[in-house]
Amino acid sequence: MEYIDGYTFMHEHIFVDLSGVKENLDCRLDCFADTVEELKRLARQGVRNIVEVTNIGMGRNVEYMERVARESGMNLIYSTGFYKEPFYPEYVKEKTADELAAIMIGDIVNGMDGTGIKASVIGEIGSSKNVIKPTEEKVFRAAAKAHLETGKVITTHTTFGTMGLEQIRLLKEMGVDVNRVIIGHVDLSGDLEYILRLIDSGAYVQFDTIGKNNYLPDETRADILAEIAGRGLDERVMLSLDITRKSHLFNHGGIGYTYLIDHFLPMLKERGVRDQAIENMLRWNPQRILKGGIIAA
Repeated sequence: MEYIDGYTFMHEHIFVDLSGVKENLDCRLDCFADTVEELKRLARQGVRNIVEVTNIGMGRNVEYMERVARESGMNLIYSTGFYKEPFYPEYVKEKTADELAAIMIGDIVNGMDGTGIKASVIGEIGSSKNVIKPTEEKVFRAAAKAHLETGKVITTHTTFGTMGLEQIRLLKEMGVDVNRVIIGHVDLSGDLEYILRLIDSGAYVQFDTIGKNNYLPDETRADILAEIAGRGLDERVMLSLDITRKSHLFNHGGIGYTYLIDHFLPMLKERGVRDQAIENMLRWNPQRILKGGIIAA
């Protein structure tokens, strides 16, 4: 589906299955009724869109996600691409960048998995911790080719925030305008100066593991965001939670999809982050990039 006006969570999963590689059934997010219930609550809080970044090899289940969208009233924006090692389908190692790009373009132009439902985002395209492996580099090049053919935004996965600058260099080398690129999981770096360098490149950045305090305390995320907003750079930032496990859902003892609105936004306001900055990060920045707009350098 295309963007509709309202708040947008830019990096989420409604259905994802990484349980095979991770050997953990908690990593199969398939709780239909619980997800619908949470998304209904989220919609009442003003969230209208979720960018669903489950792609090929991550267990993408378009028909399931469409059922969730219908039952919950949430607008889901779907993705194409390939994640990172070791989650690729076996054929990714054998195919060329052009062949992989053609698969992504097919998802965008013709529809995903025989459903006719089209992807609107290229992502999440990932790299490993502290390295972009050769097959990952090939996938980034394929994503760039698909972007140049379709104009769709590229959203990335950085492992613990690493390799964001290298991702940008690779995409720029392929001719991608970084105004159309979102570097994901940068909050996990915990490094303000590094994040400022990413913003200075012209790309968008995402604080999209909010609530995952086992990786980084939300107090640190909020402190860094307050500093970024204080410098007037909130027009380059977007927010999300990256729900991926059953145990992340509220009814399963987790934070749930509403945590960002209920708990994290008050933390930002306590630090003096203006309402306009919050509107930018949740409404206007997603609208701009999803609808093809750019910020002049």
